[in-house]
Amino acid sequence: MAPTTTTNNWTKKMASRACLAAAVAANSSRGASAFSGSIRSGVSSTGGRTFSTLNSRSAFAASSRTASVVGASSLASFGNSGNSGSRIASAASRSSIDSIQLHMSSTEVSEDSTVSPRRVKTVNAQESDEPVSIKGWVRTVRKQKTLAFVEVNDGSSMSGIQCVLPFDAVDEETLKEIDNLTTGCSINAIGQIVKSQGGKQSVELSATSLRIVGTCPGETYPLAKKRHSLEYLRTIAHLRPRTNTIAAVSRVRSILAGQVHAFFQKEGFNYVQTPLITASDCEGAGEMFRVTTLDTDDVASLPRAKDEDGKELPGVDYGEDFFGKAAFLTVSGQLGGETYASALGDVYTFGPTFRAENSQTTRHLAEFWMVEPEMAFADLTSAMDNAEAMLKSVVGVALKECDEDLTFFGKFFDKGLKARLEKLVSKPFVRVAYRDAVKYLQEEIAKDPSKWQFPEVEFGTDLATEHERWLAETKFESAVFVYNYPKSIKAFYMRDNDEDGGETVNAMDLLVPGVGELVGGSQREERLDVLVDKMKDLDLDVEDYWWYLDLRRFGSVPHAGYGLGFERLVTYVCGIENIRDAIAFPRYPGNAEF
Repeated sequence: MAPTTTTNNWTKKMASRACLAAAVAANSSRGASAFSGSIRSGVSSTGGRTFSTLNSRSAFAASSRTASVVGASSLASFGNSGNSGSRIASAASRSSIDSIQLHMSSTEVSEDSTVSPRRVKTVNAQESDEPVSIKGWVRTVRKQKTLAFVEVNDGSSMSGIQCVLPFDAVDEETLKEIDNLTTGCSINAIGQIVKSQGGKQSVELSATSLRIVGTCPGETYPLAKKRHSLEYLRTIAHLRPRTNTIAAVSRVRSILAGQVHAFFQKEGFNYVQTPLITASDCEGAGEMFRVTTLDTDDVASLPRAKDEDGKELPGVDYGEDFFGKAAFLTVSGQLGGETYASALGDVYTFGPTFRAENSQTTRHLAEFWMVEPEMAFADLTSAMDNAEAMLKSVVGVALKECDEDLTFFGKFFDKGLKARLEKLVSKPFVRVAYRDAVKYLQEEIAKDPSKWQFPEVEFGTDLATEHERWLAETKFESAVFVYNYPKSIKAFYMRDNDEDGGETVNAMDLLVPGVGELVGGSQREERLDVLVDKMKDLDLDVEDYWWYLDLRRFGSVPHAGYGLGFERLVTYVCGIENIRDAIAFPRYPGNAEF
């Protein structure tokens, strides 16, 4: 509990600090400009407010007269030093003090006001001698004869904090507010953080005041106190961050994103923001969202494509569109990343990408985020080394910073989650050629083909998730790079391998237990003639990629890179199955709500 004397002592201490600050500033030998500068830029103990702002708070109205007297008397003795320059500075400083005194006096009309206690997030809650403010949303309310228990969560941690409100220690307004508390309402509680009397938490808030900020009618609130299916929560994606699962996913995602940037910055990579609107199909797959300002509701008004003789052709003339050509949402930032790698050396992109793939699986989204580094003067081994180091760094930080959330996921979603993540960080990744991987799969499938959804595996097979997971989880029990894939199943920009006559490309996929493919990368084709031939074989318009080909014309270098599907990383680290729960507002076929 927080006795009234503690609050009074705290207020007196803060007032004393204000008096001391005024006296010190007034006695400064730096002169008027230095003193007025300190008033403008000085930071108070309230956290970020300037000294002048602090003095304007009405809690110090009673002390402001004292502060002014101290400052003025000090200036008087300072001005009698016999130095004319000092006298001028003293007069100017006295003017500054008078200004402050006037400003402080103007607040004396509300001497019964109090300074707002500093806000503490529940993740940082520790025992305190001073009153603090806890702001958040009510999870549960329990009322007894003499006190009430309110569980509050502000999103900064899984556990939140318990607020204890003894009825004989709170004001009348708080007693009224307690009767109106419901699950989901937002509140501001003030009190001391003390050692908890219960065993479920280490500290609790002994509250002396509570105010409802926003009401929440319990009879219509969709998140009653019970477990909801993740499928149901996707229908209320605007409220699901208030649940333990999605809030935990969001915190882990935030840590992972921050560490991605930290890793590449430490390694000397430059962060490049590549465009979301493009005329190029990076993957050559054609599964892209079109961007247009043409009035597609009025089909008759659409400009028609014409041949050289002016005869109408099937299709729309996108030369009349906003960009003067067909435009799409990008499927990758890679091509743009390559241009900057060809000048800055090592770069990375980290942003949203889009794919119009009509897939309803738990592994695909129409809008997702990609981490895509590109490295000049590098080969496939360089890309694999970098990807391994990056993942070990990012997952290692998540293990350290997200222990409470990962413990929750380990309890409710994946019992062996932490052990799996720790193994990823500590054990070297396996590297195996695609031909060998196919051989291992053929030997295993031959034992009982009926166990496999896709039992036909041969050179040229695009490995399915069940194949990838068997390699990572059963065969090697480790993260594993599969490299040198058949040319026929990979993108046009991947470098042909010389040793097998171009039958394979210098590409790799990283497979991890529980997910399958997590990273895909390659050494890029730096030879102009080879790249042009490959584009023609895939019916790609070379003219659309003139700028990309220029990189091969002017100072071409061997370079490599990879792409990490960020939502797949989130699902892997959290141990959740559906990628739709790894992003705030999932976009997939038939759904663009919120």
